[in-house]
Amino acid sequence: MIERTFVLIKPDGIERALVGEIIRRFENTGLKIIGMKMRWVDKEFARRHYTEDVAKRRGEKVRKMLIDYVTAGPVIALVLEGVHAVNLVRKIVGPTESQAAAPGTIRGDFSHQSYAYADKKGIPIKNLIHASGTSAEAKQEIALWFSVDELYKYQTVHEKHTM
Repeated sequence: MIERTFVLIKPDGIERALVGEIIRRFENTGLKIIGMKMRWVDKEFARRHYTEDVAKRRGEKVRKMLIDYVTAGPVIALVLEGVHAVNLVRKIVGPTESQAAAPGTIRGDFSHQSYAYADKKGIPIKNLIHASGTSAEAKQEIALWFSVDELYKYQTVHEKHTM
């Protein structure tokens, strides 16, 4: 099943110059970038991304920390397309808690913070990247971050030779 998913490279991923490495991992897997932009989001926009639902699941304090984190520097938003894209991207990225992420995942290779460390410091986990958790979440996030005109249809060389 071909589907779309949303990825956000957070400020720490950009500050650490990991953008190329992160994108390479998605492209090497066969995922296609159909939308990409860099921007510095304000707190109002960040609240629309980290909705009240985040506060219900994780608490308002965590939501506020996530908003502060994502507005601390520029971010890169991506829409990826491919077979089972949501689940594939989640596997490539690794679990939210970087310490629990396996080697070979983006978070396992480039991040190491734990919930306990972040809680002790009163900071969000700096885990480089956000990836939609479900197809429904991906649709909402794509619609928030991208207009229809900013998403492109084209064939990769792989698609041209397998169709």
